Amino acid sequence: MSELVTRRDDGNVAILTLNRPDQLNALSPRLFGELRSHVDALAQQGETFGAVLLTGAGRSFSAGNDLKAIAAGETAPPHFQAETIERLEALPQVVIGAVRGHCYTGALELVLGCDLIVASETARFCDTHGKFAMVPQWGMSVRLPARIGLPKAREMMFTGRVVDGCEAERIGLANRCVADAELDQAALDLAKQVAANSPWTLRHEKALLARAGDLPRAQAIREEREKGVGRGPDSAARVAAFAKR
Repeated sequence: MSELVTRRDDGNVAILTLNRPDQLNALSPRLFGELRSHVDALAQQGETFGAVLLTGAGRSFSAGNDLKAIAAGETAPPHFQAETIERLEALPQVVIGAVRGHCYTGALELVLGCDLIVASETARFCDTHGKFAMVPQWGMSVRLPARIGLPKAREMMFTGRVVDGCEAERIGLANRCVADAELDQAALDLAKQVAANSPWTLRHEKALLARAGDLPRAQAIREEREKGVGRGPDSAARVAAFAKR
């Protein structure tokens, strides 16, 4: 049986690929199980890998939740998918989503668990919950407004309209939009640029940003100042290397 999520490592970047191209990488319970295993492994490798790149095989990132699997009665444990996205979001590494083609509904909820998103011009982001009389349960009502603002999130969720890669960049859903042929390299280059920095710094910056979102502004600034961890164990070596240039 083929892997539904594959992993390969490029230096200190781990690349996870949704691997059901014939089904547009539909998110079956078994695929989520494999994704969870990779995410849990990466959570223990924060000092080895600075960035994680999440992408999809073939012409689409993912068409979303596997409705055929749902109709056939295939299930996952309660809240398994939502908790998997939470674990992805909480990884110590910076997580970058690379999106071409479909990124619909459950796939949109999944990619919103990434820190950064690179979209190709062929990317198509869409929330189709309303089309199937469903309501988000994997975090969209929180993460989408945080990413693009409440008015735009309302529009996407209430209308179900498709947002292409160029518009996704314009409204802040994607950090950048590139030509389809350039997506893989552009996303990998961004991941390597991130991973060139101290994994220690990246981990603590992610924690700072997450905590700041839960605190009043003045308190968040005070805690950064008074409870910050300061310089990391690799700081002296990095400063010395820079001084020799």
